Amino acid sequence: MAIFRAHEVRQLSDVELVEQLEKLKLDLMQARGKVSAGGAPENPGHIRELRRTIARIQTEQNARRAVTQA
Repeated sequence: MAIFRAHEVRQLSDVELVEQLEKLKLDLMQARGKVSAGGAPENPGHIRELRRTIARIQTEQNARRAVTQA
């Protein structure tokens, strides 16, 4: 799954943000499942990057909601 930076997240539409968020959450769940099953992750920093990207998307969604409500 692609890791997005803040400027890339800002360029996505609302629908694309929701789609990417769902994909990233699924990817995170699968990665955590591998680790909890005792497997070694192929990229140890991948879970951290997924969490950060999810946070970036959620932050952008909240900022867009605040602008529309103001």
